[in-house]
Amino acid sequence: MKTKITEMFGIEHPIIQGGMHFVGFAELAAAVSNAGGLGLITGLTQRTPELLANEIRRCREMTNKPFGVNLTFLPTVSSPDYPGYIRAIIDGGVKAVETAGNNPQKWMPMLHEAGIKVIHKCTSVRHALKAEAIGCDAVSVDGFECGGHPGEDDVPNFILLPRAAESLKIPFVASGGMADGRSLVAALALGADGMNMGTRFIATKEAPVHENVKQAIVAASELDTRLVMRPLRNTERVLRNSATDRLLAKEVALGANLKFDDIMEEVAGVYPRIMQQGDMEAGVWSCGMVAGLIHDIPSVKELIDRIMLQAEEIIRQRLSGMANA
Repeated sequence: MKTKITEMFGIEHPIIQGGMHFVGFAELAAAVSNAGGLGLITGLTQRTPELLANEIRRCREMTNKPFGVNLTFLPTVSSPDYPGYIRAIIDGGVKAVETAGNNPQKWMPMLHEAGIKVIHKCTSVRHALKAEAIGCDAVSVDGFECGGHPGEDDVPNFILLPRAAESLKIPFVASGGMADGRSLVAALALGADGMNMGTRFIATKEAPVHENVKQAIVAASELDTRLVMRPLRNTERVLRNSATDRLLAKEVALGANLKFDDIMEEVAGVYPRIMQQGDMEAGVWSCGMVAGLIHDIPSVKELIDRIMLQAEEIIRQRLSGMANA
């Protein structure tokens, strides 16, 4: 399948693996790229630029296909060494970067001078237009369904994607609620040039996370996620567990007086314990409503092949049959 996204990133299928904390290691990124999609290493999971450089080298040993790096720009006082991370990306020969969080404008010249295509994660049309204005090559449009941070506007993809298509000149991918061939065809119909999958890729054989995490996603329904940190205007969609319930109880009890320090126990530094040790009650962790559509743990290649087969069958048989009727 050829779209503006496959041509921009030199990939076979219009499927991008989302950047996920303590999930986007070289093993998963390489598996996605080898299967024809665009795999992403999560930059800030690597604690230093030197560690990111090592992870890029590891990925290069596992695939000769294009892969990228996700780099989230955090609104923190003690900022990560972003120049160092970008230098590691450039020196590693990476040609695709997914940016997220704060506006990446100040880093765009460095990335573009190195021939790197930048796709920025956006949760609203106004943010997507800003990304286009500062020179991003593409955007990932994240609907309200998505795991992680859906923004504060609560617009689902059935509205957000066609609004983006009306407004943008650069190509975009759909993110949030993406799981299978039906998702891909729907995204294309609504104006996207591909899709970004996060939660669905966690439940694969190659995802380097504890089996408990994968089984939790398979067991979950579309009703099992919750929105936390909304009073702090840092809303995150997470899978419900005891830590989620504790955090939400604090939000109710403290109301407008809630501060980040009040919920540190549930959110700070919990990802290694969850993703690597399988302690499913250690804290809150990002998960999309799409968990309700995830029923198995295939290999990445099996998943992507299945998605493309299903998408082509829908287009050629179901939709063309309706058009010709």
